[in-house]
Amino acid sequence: METFLFETPRPALPIRGVEPLFPVRRIYCVGRNYADHAREMGHDPTREQPFFFSKPADALVNGLPSVPYPSATTDLQHEVELVVALHSGGRNLDAARARDCIYGYGVGLDLTRRDLQRAARDKGHPWDMGKGFDGSAPVSTLIPASACGHPRSGRIELSVNGQLRQQGDLSDMILDVEMLIGRLSGLVELRAGDLLFTGTPAGVSALQPGDRIEAAIDGVAKLDLMIAPSLDG
Repeated sequence: METFLFETPRPALPIRGVEPLFPVRRIYCVGRNYADHAREMGHDPTREQPFFFSKPADALVNGLPSVPYPSATTDLQHEVELVVALHSGGRNLDAARARDCIYGYGVGLDLTRRDLQRAARDKGHPWDMGKGFDGSAPVSTLIPASACGHPRSGRIELSVNGQLRQQGDLSDMILDVEMLIGRLSGLVELRAGDLLFTGTPAGVSALQPGDRIEAAIDGVAKLDLMIAPSLDG
């Protein structure tokens, strides 16, 4: 039997109405998959296709009332997204096989250190420190597709301190969920335990310590989270 020098926690998400946890292997994300958000970020969605990036699995947050404001930034921003959880995978998946891979759905936040992301972009550097920092991937409890179906339309929204900031519809995605899974599976082999953040509508803006975030997707899930003071003081 293999032994290890030390043990590390395995990221996982609770599932509504199901006792076992959903173990998380990798977190994939999609950039600029809503035209209005692409435009607010200064890009032309008719000329640029959505693209993929990653967050580390241990950036996942669930079940905590708050996350601390991260270090090394003065511009933490929110992005509300439909999250897709896979219970199988493969390579070069067509739409039907892509749908068969889906276990369920949740609502997530792609928290972003926008100043670090922009500085990296302007230098042609990777976005990792702007997107993949500790606590950057809060996700709700998952709901199985057997309970909610496969939502491809419905309101997605985010409020901060009771003020609506982001709103859109899942049908506004440039690439739908099956297309995203298919394209991603042409780049990497997808496997059980993978999560896919599917992009955010317009309205992203800055957060401050003490802000209360309420995110929701009709028929899927809600997420309520506070931004706590920075651990750096």
